Amino acid sequence: MKKIIFHTNKYKYLVEQVIINGDFEIGKLEQSQFADGERYQRVLSNVEDRKVVVVGGTVDDMATLELYDLCCTLVTLGASSLSIMIPYFGYSTMERAVKSGEVVTAKTRARLLSSIPRSTKGNKVYLFDLHTEGLPHYFEGHLRAIHVYCKSIIMKAVTEYGGTDCILASTDAGRAKWVESLANDLGLQAAFALKRRISGTDTEVTAINADVTGRTVVIYDDMIRSGNSLINAANAYKGAGAKEIFVITTHGIFVEGAIEKLKNSGIISKIICTDTHANTQTLDTDFVEVRSIAKLIVDVI
Repeated sequence: MKKIIFHTNKYKYLVEQVIINGDFEIGKLEQSQFADGERYQRVLSNVEDRKVVVVGGTVDDMATLELYDLCCTLVTLGASSLSIMIPYFGYSTMERAVKSGEVVTAKTRARLLSSIPRSTKGNKVYLFDLHTEGLPHYFEGHLRAIHVYCKSIIMKAVTEYGGTDCILASTDAGRAKWVESLANDLGLQAAFALKRRISGTDTEVTAINADVTGRTVVIYDDMIRSGNSLINAANAYKGAGAKEIFVITTHGIFVEGAIEKLKNSGIISKIICTDTHANTQTLDTDFVEVRSIAKLIVDVI
């Protein structure tokens, strides 16, 4: 029997691509809102003794609760196994406390999802290109967390836009090891920028560790939000002599007019991102190319 797949509201687009790439039955839901904004959900498909997949990102608190409520109900209705696909785990920034009293939201949300009742054959959560490697360990009990790397998609994009002699760069030393590993797999030279944080949204690049003169530079960052850090890094590489700069990211969040800001900077030729975040579905510009993780989802389940 086919696995049955459900999605939260913001991830309908991704499940449509998963259905094209894999052999699934689409789960049926009835959804609406009450006058006070409270959400109504009803599972219409029979999931008893079925292997169930749910695709839903924690892009905001409402989406997280929608995912949680749906998964709890599917197990209660008799799902034999539950695989939760979270293309974008939205609490990665607060993965540790820096100041006394800070709430580690990544951990509290992981605990929430860990409280989903156990299906007969167990629950799994798949997390894509996380901001830090330690996040899967925040999930507890019977929920098994699996970190999925979008490496195949990124490597293909690097080769297509950077060629075989580009420099693969990171925006800061924090991502340097991952970028270095990626560069080694591709036979490329790696570079990273040293930076210091000025405020909660701004950083300043202080040095670059490699000679980029006359070279094409492909910058990889796991996520782009406002784009400020990325522009600072791109400026630094350009100032150091880079011939052309491309940017590849897994999670294109693009808030606060980020696309316009990045395009108007005049130093980035193109951005390539995946479709892990729903914001990528509203873009209307040739400046950003979006590639789907749908086949990767099919492959891992």
